[in-house]
Amino acid sequence: MKVCLMKLCRLLCSALSLPLHAMQVIGLRGMYKRLFPLLAYNVTFSYNDKMHRVKRELFRNMARFADTDGTLRLLEIGCGSGANFKFYPHGCTVICTDPNPHFEKYLRMSMDANQHLTYDKFMCVSGEDMRGVRDGSADVVVCTLVLCSVSNVQQVLQEARRVLRTGGAFYFLEHVVSDSSSWTYFLQYVFEPLWCFLGDGCMITRATWKDIEVAGFSELNLRHIDAPDVSLMIRPHIMGYCIK
Repeated sequence: MKVCLMKLCRLLCSALSLPLHAMQVIGLRGMYKRLFPLLAYNVTFSYNDKMHRVKRELFRNMARFADTDGTLRLLEIGCGSGANFKFYPHGCTVICTDPNPHFEKYLRMSMDANQHLTYDKFMCVSGEDMRGVRDGSADVVVCTLVLCSVSNVQQVLQEARRVLRTGGAFYFLEHVVSDSSSWTYFLQYVFEPLWCFLGDGCMITRATWKDIEVAGFSELNLRHIDAPDVSLMIRPHIMGYCIK
């Protein structure tokens, strides 16, 4: 009975999303692509306040992956507006990538606010294709709240492995699907069509940890957590890091 109700509610939610898809057909989606970075930039402050302790814990050992000369070269996939910059170790060099060029304005604002870092460049590329980054050139790759919206999770993970040097680390923090017996999963399943459109492709029913587990890293440190004080539909998170 619950499954039937869930499918019916999702169908209704999909129907409510039809006007939004009509906007995409007539070309208004491009306008939302320009607006989305502004929305994401403003949401960042609230999310970082709620996740401050979690992010501090996640990135606290990052300096251990510095190269033998003490430098730490970090590449961030889907950097957005630079929400993670404040948590990175002093003096590390950051390469920023994001497929949405309209984030760059807000990214520059975050750079100005985080002068403890050295910024190499911003590359407008997808996580699935970072051919402009050399093999083994990064000590650390970071990916937070990104794997929910990429087209091919495994391809992104393989690109992360490619650009990492041997012994380097891939850090992740992602919201994931809840247990299928929970009411959280019910809400995720029902509202995903609408959430995906408003969230610029964000899928809330992905079991991302399964992709990370089979990505071929030599060591995996992964935890499931409930993010504090965030929307019920994205409360289930995974966090951790893998070593190449």
